[in-house]
Parts: sequence; structure tokens; C-alpha cells
Amino acid sequence: MGITRIHTGERMSKIVKHNGVAYLCGQVGSGDSVAEQTRDCLARVDALLAEAGSDNTRILQAIVWLADMADFAEMNAVWDAWVPAGHAPARACGEAKLARDTLKVEIIVTAACD
Repeated sequence: MGITRIHTGERMSKIVKHNGVAYLCGQVGSGDSVAEQTRDCLARVDALLAEAGSDNTRILQAIVWLADMADFAEMNAVWDAWVPAGHAPARACGEAKLARDTLKVEIIVTAACD
């Protein structure tokens, strides 16, 4: 089975599919608060998953980076409302300096796909 790259640029692809798995590049969102950025980020994840032939019930793993772990509860409130009951993926969350000072959250997702 081959590798399919979608929305490929010079630096990265937004989606890479291989052997029934979709790998999404890190997604960030817009807004002033962690909650706003998380909601927007997850909407972008939803759109990419749909394009890959998947959805948030098929996520295998998620990695969440926060600019400040003090925002963990605020991010989790949005995350918990988004993940369908019984479909929580393997997940890690850590603190990292993100690409721009205005970013508060970045999420990387791997999911089963068609």
C-alpha cells in the first residue's frame, strides 16, 4: 500500500495516509483564550479527519502541547466535550514553547482511516 500525501507544501503535508492510518500535522487555532484556540484547533482536526476518511471516533493517539500547563483544565473542558463517549484515544499532554507567542495549544492526531 502506498503513501498518500494531502496538502503537501515545501515543509510538510497536512495529512499523510498509509496502511489505513492518517497522520495529521500539528494543528493550532485562533482566539485569545485557551478554550477558543482549542475549539478552533479541534474544528480544524475535524475537517482534516473528514478529508482523510475518518472522524474523531477513530482517533488512535493525540499529543497536546500547551504553552503553559496552568491551562490544562481549560483545554480539557473543551477536549472532553469534543471526544465522543467511549472513544477516548491514547493521549499525552505536555508543556512546550510553541511556534508563536500568541499560540496556547497545538494538537497532533493519528487516526484510523478509509
